[in-house]
Order: sequence, then structure tokens, then C-alpha cells
Amino acid sequence: MTKNIKSLIIIFLLTGFAFSSCKKTEYSFGALKTPSGLTLTTAVSGQSTANPNGDGSGKVTITAAATDVITYKIDFGDGNVKMIPAGYIDYKYTTPGTNDYTITVTAVGTGGITSIISKKITVFVAFTIPANIMSGLTGDASKVWVTDKATSGHVGVGQPDLFYSNYYTADPNSRDACLYDDEITFTKTGDNAISMTVDNKGLTSMIAASTAFYGFSGPDGCYPLDPGGTKNLAFSATTSGSTPDVSTQIQFFVSGNGIINFGTGGNTYEILSISDTQITLRNIGIDGLAWYQKLTIKP
Repeated sequence: MTKNIKSLIIIFLLTGFAFSSCKKTEYSFGALKTPSGLTLTTAVSGQSTANPNGDGSGKVTITAAATDVITYKIDFGDGNVKMIPAGYIDYKYTTPGTNDYTITVTAVGTGGITSIISKKITVFVAFTIPANIMSGLTGDASKVWVTDKATSGHVGVGQPDLFYSNYYTADPNSRDACLYDDEITFTKTGDNAISMTVDNKGLTSMIAASTAFYGFSGPDGCYPLDPGGTKNLAFSATTSGSTPDVSTQIQFFVSGNGIINFGTGGNTYEILSISDTQITLRNIGIDGLAWYQKLTIKP
């Protein structure tokens, strides 16, 4: 009898222990609150009346604020997302040109409850001129260039889908004399800026198809064109579809009449090759053909 009582007591204790061991610990988030009053403000660096989309740095200050928030998730609209507990970040966009981005902020509250707000911004990012292009054109200061008249192919023309002059290649010293006295000066004006001036000595060589574009009429020859003073060049990645084996894949736009050393009616020049002493340029003329010119350092 005594043994049976002891056995029952042991079974009771073990059963109680088993039940107590199976009981799960309970946790509580406290009151679940949805983030409220969510706001989103942005400030594009250098934004002004003159520069409505910023100074070209691509920097934007983003500030989100709300009550009952644990953290913020910010989608910058360019494929990047970050968790920002403080709701404040200085962010830098890097795609060159003027682009629209939709910034979306998700405020995360207790238990994962969220509130969302979005805002569209427009940001200008200046193209970064590669160091070899800056050094080659300007010597990191200023360099004066002239037509490389002693070199075969210093003027050429070809099909617009090719990157060599398959229609015509100029022999040395075979073009208009007014082409050979032009002086083109490229000057570094900032860490990421180059200007150009052209001294054409009063006359500029033009192809016949382009004379009307510059306000004249007539055949290939020399015309009294005003080159237009100092021009700030706008650089970008090339749009020609060229490959690295035939081009630097960098181009620049010349404002105004677009003249460098002879007129084709084009104003965007692709840098096919560049060294400290020679440049080969390509542009699409008003006749739809690809025109080539070679420059060398002024002796």
C-alpha cells in the first residue's frame, strides 16, 4: 500500500513537471501602433532658379519623419534601398544626365505595421570627364591644337555606320589653306569642366552641304565665319554605338555653330583616339555622313 502511494506521488510530480516544461514563454510587443504623420522632404544640392535640377553633383538630402516609428526603409528609385533608423540621409545619384527618380519611404512601427509615402524628384548629374581625356585635351591646364596637315587622313569622310573614312581620305597639305591656320585651345576650367576657343584667322573651311547651316551659300571653301568666342563643352558617353577598339567612347557637344576647325553642320564630336600630341575626332555632318579630322599640338 505504501509503495502504491509513493508511486502515485512520483507520477503526479512528473506529470506536473512535464506540463510546466511544455508551457511556452510568452512575449509581448506592447501596443501595436501604426506610424502616423509621415512626411518626406528632399533637397537637391545646388538647386536654384538657374539650376532647377541641382549643381551636377547628384547629391540629395532626404529626410523622413513620423511618430511611433522604429525605423525607415528608403527606396531611392535607382535600384538601391537602405534601412535608415534616423530617417535622414545624404544620398548621391550617379547616372549622368537629367533623370527622374521616385523616392519611396516606408515607416516601420511595432509588429511590422507600416506607413508609406513617395515623392518624385528630378536630378542632374554631370558627366565625369575621364582623366586621360582631361589630360590629353588640356594638359590639365591649357593646350593649343591645329589641323595635323602633314598626316594622311587629317580630313576624311565615310559611311555613318562605320568608324573610318571609306569614301575619302585627304592627302597631306591638300585642303584649303584657311583650314591649316586655325588654332583650337582647350582649357581646363574646373575639376570636371573644359572650355574651347577657336581662332580661325577670319576664315573657316566648310563643306558645300553645310554652308547654308552657317548662313552662307556656295561650294566647298573658306567663309568669313565668326567662331563665337569661348564655349563650355558638354561631355557624355558616346551615342554612336562605337566599341572600345575604335573609340574612347567619349563625345562632347559644342554649343552655337559647333565649329572646331572645319564646318560640316555637326556639333557633337566623338573622340576616337587621343594622346598628348594627337586627337582624332568624328562627327555626323548635316549631309548624314561621318566626317573625320585629326588635330596635333601647335608647333
